[in-house]
Amino acid sequence: MSSSRYYALSDVPGCLGPLEDTGLYYHRYLQEVIQVLETDGHFRERLQAANAEDIKSGKLSRELDFVSHHIRTKLDELKRQEVSRLRMLLKAKMDASQEPEVQVDHLTLLKQFEHLDPQNQHTFEARDLELLIQTATRDLAQYDAAHHEEFKRYEMLKEHERRRYLDSLGQEQRLAEERRLEEQRQRHRQHPRLNVPGSQAQLKEVWEETDGLDPTEFNPKTFFRLHDTNSDSVLDEQELEALFTKELEKVYDPKNEDDDMREMEEERLRMREHVMKTVDTNQDRLVTLEEFLLSTQRKDFEEAAPKGWETLEEHPAYTEEELRHFEAELVAREAELAAQAQRLSQESQALDHSQGLLEAQKKELQQAVLHMEQRKQQLSPDPPVPGPEGQLLFQPQTEMGARAEPAVEKEGLAPGPDSPAPDSQP
Repeated sequence: MSSSRYYALSDVPGCLGPLEDTGLYYHRYLQEVIQVLETDGHFRERLQAANAEDIKSGKLSRELDFVSHHIRTKLDELKRQEVSRLRMLLKAKMDASQEPEVQVDHLTLLKQFEHLDPQNQHTFEARDLELLIQTATRDLAQYDAAHHEEFKRYEMLKEHERRRYLDSLGQEQRLAEERRLEEQRQRHRQHPRLNVPGSQAQLKEVWEETDGLDPTEFNPKTFFRLHDTNSDSVLDEQELEALFTKELEKVYDPKNEDDDMREMEEERLRMREHVMKTVDTNQDRLVTLEEFLLSTQRKDFEEAAPKGWETLEEHPAYTEEELRHFEAELVAREAELAAQAQRLSQESQALDHSQGLLEAQKKELQQAVLHMEQRKQQLSPDPPVPGPEGQLLFQPQTEMGARAEPAVEKEGLAPGPDSPAPDSQP
């Protein structure tokens, strides 16, 4: 993880320019405020002259009253956009948890966001800058602890999966795999001795191998200026961590698939914390030239630990008890997911059954409609029969519903009423 994520607004004197991703939910707002402020010559001058205490105490925030009008206008617009964004987030959250007709008190809800003043939602004032500084400093100070906890869970999950895999093997396969893993661990431990971060030996190694200078001419002040890459007279966390690359390369090789790069970044974080703890006397997450020179005058600067730096191998991230609790959590979570999967499967089967019933009913209805159409056609009267000259001859119904047969004419016209009766038979 890049150390730029540890950046705090109190580090502004050590990080003028583009702000890398801090991981904060208000990162974009923080970044845009800094970029706008840096375009004002007066504020930038005060910023470069300020120390961490001036920034944290709010003294620097009062300089906002002296920035140009168009800068204040830009800051006002940034705040309005941020308030609008937070309102949208709140509305989405409320819509997901309750009926949409419920009235939302945005002012009350906005108070949970501490990086701006919710009482004034339209203009960016000195109070907004002060709150942004305090909140970013606090939130980023908690990042290291969160990173350690995340890494611990990562390591426990690896160990859990390793043990479960071994349990799935036969006895011979298990023994062979255990030997392979042990050989891998032994190879990883066979590395050169690591110098204690911040010690004379460690800094001289950087001076010689990275800077290409004569180790016998090591000069702390020159070293500081060489590695103050942005020339702001302080070493921030990113510049400090860059000093540990040579030490980390003794243990971790990015090209070696057996080396875990997440472990390497955890080791880098441990090294930085060690230096900050011993060198950063005012705990502002910055190392000034004065603090750096004082650290080189301590007795332990030259007399580092005989064994060198103890890596993660000597300091496991978790205990066996923590691993047992973690595995119990995994088992409970897996059981919960299995129960949920079973419920979903049952619901899916019920839906399939209902769908089958609906399809059967649909077919029955279609058959009934077809039968009714056929019956209707059978009961409908025959159409009129056309006569010899095209006229329609309608056929009357008999008493029984049958049609009367037409009279058959044998010869000539049908006999009229005055015609003589046919001869009777003797």
